[in-house]
Amino acid sequence: MIIGVPKEIKADEYRVAMLPVGVETLTQAGHQVLVQTGAGQGSGISDQQYAASGATLVTEPAAIWQKADLIVKVKEPLGSEYGQLRQGQIVFTYFHFAADEKLTQAVLQSGCSAIAYETIKDAKGQLPLLTPMSEVAGRMSIQEGAKYLEKPFEGRGILLGGVPGVLPAQVLILGGGIVGSNAAKVAAGLGAHVTLLDVNLDRLRYLDDVMPKNVTTLFSDRHNLLEQLALADLVVGAVLIPGARAPRLIRKDDLKKMKPGAVIVDVAIDQGGCVETARPTTHGHPTYKVDDVIHYCVANMPGAVGRTSTYALCNVTLPYVVQLANKGFAKAVSENQALFHGVNMHRGQVTNQPVAETFNLPYAALSL
Repeated sequence: MIIGVPKEIKADEYRVAMLPVGVETLTQAGHQVLVQTGAGQGSGISDQQYAASGATLVTEPAAIWQKADLIVKVKEPLGSEYGQLRQGQIVFTYFHFAADEKLTQAVLQSGCSAIAYETIKDAKGQLPLLTPMSEVAGRMSIQEGAKYLEKPFEGRGILLGGVPGVLPAQVLILGGGIVGSNAAKVAAGLGAHVTLLDVNLDRLRYLDDVMPKNVTTLFSDRHNLLEQLALADLVVGAVLIPGARAPRLIRKDDLKKMKPGAVIVDVAIDQGGCVETARPTTHGHPTYKVDDVIHYCVANMPGAVGRTSTYALCNVTLPYVVQLANKGFAKAVSENQALFHGVNMHRGQVTNQPVAETFNLPYAALSL
């Protein structure tokens, strides 16, 4: 099989979808790997390292899209790449379809087989390809939130952990999953007072056991949310419904209850955001203000720490890439239920129910 690794073109995206060790693994198994020149530069991986591992370096991305049976990416195809998609081709990447109707329609019309990292689900019901990037984004959310609380960035002028004799910041985290728990650990470690909301009581009991004493768990309902919003200096949106659009928990009018200069970091923006006033931003222009509340809604947060994120991501994606290459689409997907869950579209049909429901499209169970 011919596997293609194009350079990411999303703004400020420094990750790459394959490491040199992945190239070596695939080429030794008899496959050809096409890597666009400069693809690994943002992660500190040179063209020479790829070439030494057996990759064929290609200058023009169009050549990779035309020749490759399997495209391995990090982020979803952008508008300039829509025309490159074709029937019979496998595209393996983060898609986040529910947040982008144009992307959904383009991939659907192309007839390609779209396997989304974020909906691959293992036997334990976990999302192994979303987990490492959620860990990165959760930790970054506090790092970025702390920065934008500083007065030069129009924040409240608060040090997250405070100092002796001065109260620490109040951090509110919506969602106790991978993003939320990692955010809570970092915020607590810096000395902030953290309140973590979730609707899963079993998860709250677990987090209550393992979190430091400056983390308080609270059941997520409308009353508790509004009460905590009024107290919060930093809010982290960390809710997820796999494959579906994120629920909008914070309404526009709710912002009036928040402190002037408070910061919202909406990590759920990849899935449409959990704040009504959230819209995707970039690392180059990461924030904007609504009702005196700073919004940080960067849709590819882990892309800023490309080296860490690339290694963390490729560690978990490579086994699936190897299976797809060695077995082909039909056999790999039929034998691996995790991959089966990852197929969002196939031959012009939507095979992921939450995506179909989001855009009122016909849903077709995947048939091989």
